[in-house]
Amino acid sequence: MPSTTKQSLMAEPENTDDHNTDDIEVIDMPTMRVDNATDLVAAHVDAIDQVEIAESVPVIERCPVPWKHPLKFGFWAVKTIFGLASLIFMLAVVAAIPIVNFLALGYLLEVEGRIARTGRFKDVFPLLNDAPRIGSIALGVWLFLLPLRFLGGWAADAALIDPGSSGAIGSAIGLNILWVLISAHLIFALARGGSPGCFVRPFKNIFWLVKQLRSGSYLQTANQQIAEFVKRLRIRHHLWFGLRGFGVAFVWLFIPTLFYAAVQRPEGPQILLMLLGGLLLTITLSWVPFLQARFAAENNFRAGLQLGEVRRLYRYAPVAWTLATVVLYLLALPLYLFKAFLLPADAMWLITLIFIVSIYPTKVITGWAYHRAVKKQREGLLAHYSIRWLCTGVLMPLLGIFVFILFFTQFLGEQGKEVLFHHHALLLPAPFQGAINP
Repeated sequence: MPSTTKQSLMAEPENTDDHNTDDIEVIDMPTMRVDNATDLVAAHVDAIDQVEIAESVPVIERCPVPWKHPLKFGFWAVKTIFGLASLIFMLAVVAAIPIVNFLALGYLLEVEGRIARTGRFKDVFPLLNDAPRIGSIALGVWLFLLPLRFLGGWAADAALIDPGSSGAIGSAIGLNILWVLISAHLIFALARGGSPGCFVRPFKNIFWLVKQLRSGSYLQTANQQIAEFVKRLRIRHHLWFGLRGFGVAFVWLFIPTLFYAAVQRPEGPQILLMLLGGLLLTITLSWVPFLQARFAAENNFRAGLQLGEVRRLYRYAPVAWTLATVVLYLLALPLYLFKAFLLPADAMWLITLIFIVSIYPTKVITGWAYHRAVKKQREGLLAHYSIRWLCTGVLMPLLGIFVFILFFTQFLGEQGKEVLFHHHALLLPAPFQGAINP
């Protein structure tokens, strides 16, 4: 058994005022005794992983006490709500784009992996600090493009009804002037950073940019800040993470789903094949969420294939795992209704917004259930066999009902049996997967 002597990775500063200590987190890490070189390497790799996790966790501003600092609390609440809305919107837009939607899956798995490792719910929004800036830029650009849309439609109608008239010519000239002004304003606002204040102070943006250009350091500073911002998004990491997480779930789900979808007519011997596929799919769906959580927690593709380890973990937290599984598929089932109609590609984000809102909490609760099982395993708190059998007896019939209903989703839309392979709660969080998306 390893000893549990602890050492701090981050030392607290001497000045321990309230503001500084809120942003400092002391991370304790066990120091293990090793008996051979293999254990030494494993302990070293584990230490490196914990340091990387600690460095990538954002420092989230604490909630001020409402009755002590009402104004600060109001500002914090508005900022946090806007950040959450921006984050969900960003994921919805990304999930609506083929191939790029692996980024959305990678982010959701990142959330699941963080809480599976730490069990802390404050780690479930890794991009919360950067999402408000993205949301501010998107909202500002959208609002200032609205006048161009309205005036553009007006000018087009005038040119169609009475081409060459003074009204049509004036509308076209006004549209061009407005286009130049709005374009210049957006450029200056983005050059200054794209915060909400930048979009409502056009003259200050101009004076600020002129001053920065005269100093000669603007281009270098802007390039550095943009590079740091893109680095914090960890685009390549999330894309690769999403691809591998997709592969983990796909490896387990493909064969059972193939059997389940192979039936042309539910009669004769084909019924047996459908029943076999349904049975395999029911069993598979009970383990895949936690195999994927294991992969997300360890960032190792092989971990997602270790069914024996996951089955052993189930014995330590059967109630939590049952609850997480029920919530997962209960929220996933209504999403199949959105496959009944096909929206234009530019409107797909409206549907993926609902998918993200529904799938995000399932990743959180699945990661929490996995962490709970790992914690209880370390403590040696094995659940009583009667509780395990009771949870299994409740869960498997419910999954059987889910698979039974899933069979009829192929008749909702034009994609037919292809819908059975989507499994959007575990694969891509979008109504139409990958290249299928128009």
